[in-house]
Amino acid sequence: MAIVTKMVSDLTGKEADKDKFVELVVREAPGLEAPVRLDVLPDEIKNLKSGGEYVLLEVKNGDVQQLIVSVADFKKLAPNMDEILANAPGLRGRKPGYSPNRG
Repeated sequence: MAIVTKMVSDLTGKEADKDKFVELVVREAPGLEAPVRLDVLPDEIKNLKSGGEYVLLEVKNGDVQQLIVSVADFKKLAPNMDEILANAPGLRGRKPGYSPNRG
């Protein structure tokens, strides 16, 4: 008697040898509470394209809303966006370049 194990794609159910699969990690998606891992074949995801450079934002006003916008659209918010970001305080309220060890 022999036990046969076969591997199938989480996306299509297509069977292939284990060494043909890649791991696809979905970190964030609507309705997803925690990151998940999928076993997929490279051909199944070959047409996925990166959206290019983007900025991940949070808008907080009691609720938290996440936005993903293009770098170009983000930089249109202010003509000196790079300077604004360089001088903005961190999430801990510290000014750029401040170190608690230096006083």
